[in-house]
Amino acid sequence: MGLKSVLCAKIEMKANKDVFHDVFTNKPHHVSIMSPLHVQGCELLEGVFGTVGSKICWTYTLEGEKKISKQVVEAIDHETKMLTLKEFEGDLVNIYDNFKSTLHIETKYEIDLISWTIEYERPNENVPELVNLLDFIIGVAKAIDDHHVN
Repeated sequence: MGLKSVLCAKIEMKANKDVFHDVFTNKPHHVSIMSPLHVQGCELLEGVFGTVGSKICWTYTLEGEKKISKQVVEAIDHETKMLTLKEFEGDLVNIYDNFKSTLHIETKYEIDLISWTIEYERPNENVPELVNLLDFIIGVAKAIDDHHVN
């Protein structure tokens, strides 16, 4: 059994909160247009965009290296604006176990926040926490927000 980790970031949005939920749930293939420095593509492998059980493959650049992430849509809640993706193949699961990311849109004190939570297990203490990935996710979120505001 690995060392369980949970990292979370909450970022204030200027764009309409429905934008983020819609983009990541129904149009993840548009992320590369809005954040081309981070994400180069999102391909549907199986199913239909916006449905639980669908499988997608992300191609992205993290710290100058090309990466791949194949994920299955584990849960969608349109009412609470929540989406959970579980990685089943790719660069992360070659090192980390049980990798899962959750996007949740919330409003606190009349401020819309995009909340990303990543959960995973490190095989041992020598394997680093995924702080670099959380920074990457924040960068993607800010690029998407800027794309919709400008």
